[in-house]
Amino acid sequence: MTEEEMNKLKEAVEEKKKLIATLRNKPWKMKKKMEVLKEAQRFVDKFEGALGKGKGKQFYAYKVMMMKKWMKFQRDFENFKTACIPWEMKIKEIESHFGSSVASYFIFLRWMYGINLVLFGLTFGLIMVPEALMGKPYGSLARKTVPRAEEASAMNFATLYDFSGFAQYSVLFYGYYNNQRTIGWLKFRLPLSYFLVGVGCIGYSFMVVIRTMAKNANDDGGGDDTSFNFSWKMFTSWDYLIGNPETADNKFASITTSFKEAIVEEQESRKEENVHLVRFLRVLANFFALCTLAGSGYLIYFVVRRSQQFALEGLENYGWWERNEVNMVMSLLGMFCPTVFDIISALENYHPRIALRWQLGRIFALFLGNLYTFIIALMDEINLKLEEEKIVRQNMTIWLTGLYNGTIPENVTDPPPHVSLADVPRGPCWETMVGQEFVRLTVSDTVTTYVTILIGDFLKAVFVRFFNYCWCWDLEYGFPSYSEFDISGNVLGLIFNQGMIWMGAFYAPCLPAINMIRLHTSMYLQCWAVMCCNVPHERVFKASRSNNFYMAMLLFILFLSTLPVVYTIVSIPPSFDCGPFSGKTRMFEVIGETLEHDFPSWFRKLFNLASNPGVILPFILLMVLSIYYLNATSKSYQEAILELKKKLQSQAEENKRKNKEKAQAARKALEEAQQTETNENNSNSIQDKQKGDNDAKKMWGQPQKEKPPPAGVTNGNCLSPGSRRGRGLAPPLHIAVTQSSGQTTIA
Repeated sequence: MTEEEMNKLKEAVEEKKKLIATLRNKPWKMKKKMEVLKEAQRFVDKFEGALGKGKGKQFYAYKVMMMKKWMKFQRDFENFKTACIPWEMKIKEIESHFGSSVASYFIFLRWMYGINLVLFGLTFGLIMVPEALMGKPYGSLARKTVPRAEEASAMNFATLYDFSGFAQYSVLFYGYYNNQRTIGWLKFRLPLSYFLVGVGCIGYSFMVVIRTMAKNANDDGGGDDTSFNFSWKMFTSWDYLIGNPETADNKFASITTSFKEAIVEEQESRKEENVHLVRFLRVLANFFALCTLAGSGYLIYFVVRRSQQFALEGLENYGWWERNEVNMVMSLLGMFCPTVFDIISALENYHPRIALRWQLGRIFALFLGNLYTFIIALMDEINLKLEEEKIVRQNMTIWLTGLYNGTIPENVTDPPPHVSLADVPRGPCWETMVGQEFVRLTVSDTVTTYVTILIGDFLKAVFVRFFNYCWCWDLEYGFPSYSEFDISGNVLGLIFNQGMIWMGAFYAPCLPAINMIRLHTSMYLQCWAVMCCNVPHERVFKASRSNNFYMAMLLFILFLSTLPVVYTIVSIPPSFDCGPFSGKTRMFEVIGETLEHDFPSWFRKLFNLASNPGVILPFILLMVLSIYYLNATSKSYQEAILELKKKLQSQAEENKRKNKEKAQAARKALEEAQQTETNENNSNSIQDKQKGDNDAKKMWGQPQKEKPPPAGVTNGNCLSPGSRRGRGLAPPLHIAVTQSSGQTTIA
């Protein structure tokens, strides 16, 4: 090929590539687009490799081939990543039938599952597995042995369900771990690992929550999505690549739901209401909500006082309800109080999204009071255990003295009596008690949630479905009707359950695993319950583009959950005979021990210098000033963004006004042109008629001159055949004016 032919071929290939890139914007039919696309792709595939020169031709063809394969690999990899997202299709199906507000809960649940998966990996891989593989086995120490008094019932189901017996003396809880500085042939530093994993889990959770909030804030775009809202939904919602009938049904349901959401948004923006009546009803609703919160707080306080009295008198003298009264009352309040708040919120007549936030705030206050009442009760029990521990240590000294200081007759050859580890006195181990309480509360909350789904949703739906035909009224639209998915109650349940995991994981390393199993089963059970037993909300609303409201509550709960853990690590001495920190005054002393034995002296001096309050306080002050500066900068950026939004909106309104004026002017000009053409046609018709009449009069010998009428005036006579043969009326001119945000088209 000559140089000129190569240039022409190169230009042709570039034109075909541009055509492929811009083909989507062409105003052609789909059939023509597909034909042109296939033809252009065949041309590019055929001649693109021939554009090299001499020896570089093969290399160029190879490079083009590898580029195409790389692009195909990227597309396939993106599809693979989308397919690997857990429960993506389930969530999309729920979103198509119930709206984005319900789907936001399941997206939040999936995100929580990911966090707990990381926490489980840390606790299981760095605490539980090393102790199980390299630590001393069961029965080698008193802390790893079931006491003699509990051996008979250690394997009973009721005991194991209460996480006592063999479950208590296992790697599931804090008290099982030994305080040996290194274990196994790897010299694994288990106490240090236990402390760092506990602190690292909290730090990782803070980092992930804050990073997610920042990402959501950045993804929440600044554009105006209110222009031509229904037009965009009508003409751009359908996905023409769908080839599965079930997917098409889901997409159809999704489009229908999005229209319902948009209609609710439009109605709420135009709604007019009686301001004084609305204010009175909202004040009344808040009064009822405060009464409910005060009543639930008093009930929890009363139950906690009863439980403390039962603990002083001995729980073995009471039944199952008295032993689990606090957990059951908290679970029942968390189940019924959201329903009461939902009834109260009907008085306020808020927008559904704002009503959801008020509902979340009230349930948040309820759960927060419950949680901190529970923590206060645990602190009282910890103080009782510490007092009991002092008595046990005194008795232990007396017992050891009597064991090793005895009188043996001279002629006795038998060895001293062997003391079993099950008979050795031991302390109460308040850390294991705290871990057991959090595990029991998590399990009881999970069971209550599942029972509520099966009874409150499934059995209710079965009753309404099959008894509606033989009942006195319509059960589907009257009482009890099908249930709606409780977004606020489920979201707050997730958040506070995660708060209990963060608080209790330091004392029960098994908690992240239990919570991960709970979230995994909840995803399948609740997805099934939503699709099978629930109906869409009566007022479907669009969820916010970011879940930062959920994240803000989660961050607040994370902060409140961290405070008790930090307090116990810093202020309360660990138990003397259980756990990896036994024998130390405070738990954090394991850091100093590690620095003393495993690091050189210069590093220890450097660490002591860095931990000096004279260095920490200026560093904290610098961080506060940096945060203040960044916050001020962020506010200035937000103000600038708001100004730009206003300018864009005003420019869009101005463009709409100009386009409307242009369209009206064009329509007026076309109407005038049509009127002028009509008048000309009428004038020509009259002239033809007069000419025909004059010719007829001449033919019949009756010449007569008539003055032609002015243009646009008719005398009511019919047109002659000659005039019809000569020049007929023009067809009506059809005018179509199409207005869009950018241009005006006249056809």
